[in-house]
Amino acid sequence: MNLQWAGMTHPGKVRKNNEDVFLALNFDRHELRYLGKTGEGSMEGADYVFAVSDGMGGAKSGEFASRVAVDKITHLLPRNYGMTAQQLEGGTEDILHELFERIHRTVLDYGQHYEECAGMGATLSLCWFMPGWMSFGHIGDSRIYHLPTGGEMVQLSEDHSHVGWLRRQGRLNEREARVHPHRNALAQALGGGQQQIEPHIGRVRCHPGDRFLICSDGLIDGLWDWRIGELAREPGPPSVEVMVRESVEASGRDNTTALLVEVG
Repeated sequence: MNLQWAGMTHPGKVRKNNEDVFLALNFDRHELRYLGKTGEGSMEGADYVFAVSDGMGGAKSGEFASRVAVDKITHLLPRNYGMTAQQLEGGTEDILHELFERIHRTVLDYGQHYEECAGMGATLSLCWFMPGWMSFGHIGDSRIYHLPTGGEMVQLSEDHSHVGWLRRQGRLNEREARVHPHRNALAQALGGGQQQIEPHIGRVRCHPGDRFLICSDGLIDGLWDWRIGELAREPGPPSVEVMVRESVEASGRDNTTALLVEVG
């Protein structure tokens, strides 16, 4: 199996700094390689990880929190290369839980020991690709979408907010959720002064032609789901430039990031 990907981040119209970070890398038992914003590669002999993190906090502590989140990924996952299909259900789930817990504790420690980091936090949405499977871990209100070949776009991740819960219960529609006064209030995040977290962990089968979109809430603020799906399915190699620029033009109130991966 092969993968193609494209990522882009934009500070938006309002904020001076960009607290969004995205990561693309592959690894085997011996080496970890950071990947460019766009590219393609074979999954023979290597796993791939793509992630988006959105930082929160005063001054530049949010930017620091999101970078802590993606940096920690590089230390743990390469040690667990080569998970077989039989190990996936329990193996990768345990690994991702450990990863999120370690990041959470690190961000909390910074917040407790450094005044400028007090209360900082981050979301994290991560996709781990291995032959035939994609395992994901998520916390916060960034999102992971699955666009299966010949099927409807599905939001794999759950928004960790009261508004997200109301929408999953059918008590709010997309339009109502977007204008709700508490839409940006998170129930869970990495750090942020919370002691316990329950990340959303799962996995899906991968088939040629499937696409996966990881994005920060800034993208969602500017684009309706139907438009996100339309742009994510544009024929040809994955491209996120139009998606990000269109979202920023429509809103631009927040940092905006999109990372699109296609299975070949």
